[in-house]
Amino acid sequence: MPQRKIAIIGAGPGGLAAAMMLSAKGFQVQIFEKQDYVGGRTSSFTKQGYTFDLGPTFFSMPFILEEIFESSNRRLEDYVTLKKLDPMYTLSFDDLTIKASSDPEKMRQNIEKHFPGYGKNYDRFMNDTRKKMNALLPVLQNKHASLFDYLRLRSLKAIPQLEIGKSLHDVLSKYFDDERLKLSFTFQSKYLGMSPWDCPGAFSILSFMEHEYGVFHPAGGLNQLAKAMAEVVREHGGEIHTGTGVKKFILNGTRDISGLELDNGETIDVDDVVMNADFAQGMSQLVDDEKRRKYKNIKLQKKKYSCSTFMIYAGVNKPVDLDHHTILFSEDYKRNVEEITKSKIMSDDPSVYVQNASITDPSLAPEGKSSLYILAPVPNNFSGIDWHKEKTDFRDLVLDQVEKRAGLTDIRKNMEVEEILTPYEWEFDKHVYKGATFNLAHNLGQMMYFRPHNKLREMNRLWLVGGGTHPGSGLPTIFESAKITADLIARTYGVKEEKA
Repeated sequence: MPQRKIAIIGAGPGGLAAAMMLSAKGFQVQIFEKQDYVGGRTSSFTKQGYTFDLGPTFFSMPFILEEIFESSNRRLEDYVTLKKLDPMYTLSFDDLTIKASSDPEKMRQNIEKHFPGYGKNYDRFMNDTRKKMNALLPVLQNKHASLFDYLRLRSLKAIPQLEIGKSLHDVLSKYFDDERLKLSFTFQSKYLGMSPWDCPGAFSILSFMEHEYGVFHPAGGLNQLAKAMAEVVREHGGEIHTGTGVKKFILNGTRDISGLELDNGETIDVDDVVMNADFAQGMSQLVDDEKRRKYKNIKLQKKKYSCSTFMIYAGVNKPVDLDHHTILFSEDYKRNVEEITKSKIMSDDPSVYVQNASITDPSLAPEGKSSLYILAPVPNNFSGIDWHKEKTDFRDLVLDQVEKRAGLTDIRKNMEVEEILTPYEWEFDKHVYKGATFNLAHNLGQMMYFRPHNKLREMNRLWLVGGGTHPGSGLPTIFESAKITADLIARTYGVKEEKA
């Protein structure tokens, strides 16, 4: 049994998944988490009987997490109950509403209802993107630490599927003419904090994944995934220290990490470190600038980052008649996303996402009441927006949209719980660099080899998991990053995978 001591910084989904697999292989694993809870952005909070997921609310491709549990000699179904949603989500435009389904026949009928003759184009999109997915998946599941990795057969097969030079919007324009139908298959770029007009065309796989595999709700919320993973880590002898932040790496020389200095002044000896902290935030705080080469502060500032989010968590003292997921598109969606990602100004016509999870899962709210999660994409903190000053007005603007577009005309008077999270809190309370909630952007210059590597060369024995490394942001890819990194560590130290 290996006795290497591995410290994992951050109990987000990537750190927990890596800890599960490594502890199951016999490594001595300790997780250090600054917050008093596990999950990072995939955590929750409860107030007056209302429970809210803090961040992610969409869960697709559960088989990836099932594989992680299997490699840790456990079964996901023994820890979490998943419910497949139908409709997956409701898309609300000014003049029509589309209910998206992972049932191909239902989806085809929904498209034909509003866009006669385009059902066959949906089939063509799914068939074409299935081939793309089959080519890209091996690339997403393997490291890209060297340019020579592009010469592997799997990479050579995938290169044409990257659709270099085409945006996500360009790709969907091959199948659909109506902008509303295009947006129904491109809005998923918001999971990356990007605009469909800038997001690389390869990411047409995002909407495909939902339509192919479905969207699920874990009973109790997505936070239950993190709690289940933490339970498995402890079952394998791993330790999780919440409320225990890491202040600095202790270096032996200039590049060798020998330990960690904790916020409380304690020092910990380690053999390897897995960083699950927000990438730019972690690098800028854990290593002095003069000791970094590739990722100095000035270089981190020049990277491209995702947008941020403005959050309203509302406990409503009545049942709310909305589907589990509803997206309210602004009247001019392109202008809205360009204001967020390019001009970095506040939009006067924001798009809004509303999760009404208690309609599926009554445990999330007191009987006869509803927990609403309301999100509006906004610029990250490179914008210079003063959220202390703008918070109240923007909150009212978002609620105006919800009242007008979702029909919740009495939401204000029926809210008995309200919590707001702005980009300021994302940065300074949740430790997200510049409040960019979806991490580094996913332009081609920051993907695969050009994204921070799973084995970071900046320091010896420093590994990465999470949205800031390959393959990228979003729960399925974060879980893949953990699989890649855990496998690299195991192979580096000659540990073979063992399954019960």
